[in-house]
Amino acid sequence: MSEPSTAAPMVASLQDVVVRYDGRPVLGPFSLTLAPGSSTALVGPSGCGKSTALRLLAGLELPSEGEVHRAAGRGETAVVFQSPTLAPWSSALDNVALPLRLAGVAAAEAADQARAALARVGLAGSELKKPAQLSGGMAMRVSIARSLATSPRLLLMDEPFAALDEITRRRLADDVMSLWTDARPALLFITHSVEEAVYMADRVIVMSPGPGRIVAEARLADGFPRPPRFRTTAAFREAVEEVSQALQLSMEADA
Repeated sequence: MSEPSTAAPMVASLQDVVVRYDGRPVLGPFSLTLAPGSSTALVGPSGCGKSTALRLLAGLELPSEGEVHRAAGRGETAVVFQSPTLAPWSSALDNVALPLRLAGVAAAEAADQARAALARVGLAGSELKKPAQLSGGMAMRVSIARSLATSPRLLLMDEPFAALDEITRRRLADDVMSLWTDARPALLFITHSVEEAVYMADRVIVMSPGPGRIVAEARLADGFPRPPRFRTTAAFREAVEEVSQALQLSMEADA
């Protein structure tokens, strides 16, 4: 990892990165910059390297070529995966408090902050429940609370709602947007749902089949976070159609 040479505001960036597994390219060349307070969605077919790009930004793997720049310091990046990845032996409160304790926060203060984070995601009263006692939606809320407890500058979400029913997905999308409004981290959201991407982001990036490259980018206006009933508006449907067509064209070109 290296510090960026440009003075332009950014939290993290990928510059001409290429990733190969066993000599086979799975991503790139691929470049992306995440500015403070931005919300970016990545969409693309399975295997195009979306999750690989996220892991690069998280510092979980290194590129075969290119550069990764991260302005976010230690403890300032949070990742939410498709699975909540909660410690099964710990309560919801202890799971949320864990990154705070690892950051050196005293036990009592960490517990107070974790309790407040759980309340923000609608889980006040569920602090002592173990993961096995939580529904899928509740477990994901705990994971989201844990990711936001440290007030990260960079929030990375890898298909966090994929295993949930549509109603729960929509409720959690609203929750994330409300929490994002309070803290304004740079958000990167990966999803297979074009509608979810348009709702969750002010910029949607369409990737080609692997090795993934950027083939289209849609900048979305009409207020952000989204106003009530935004999904019913003509602007939403037009943006969904625009991104869907770009995704279809990228897949047809690869066929």
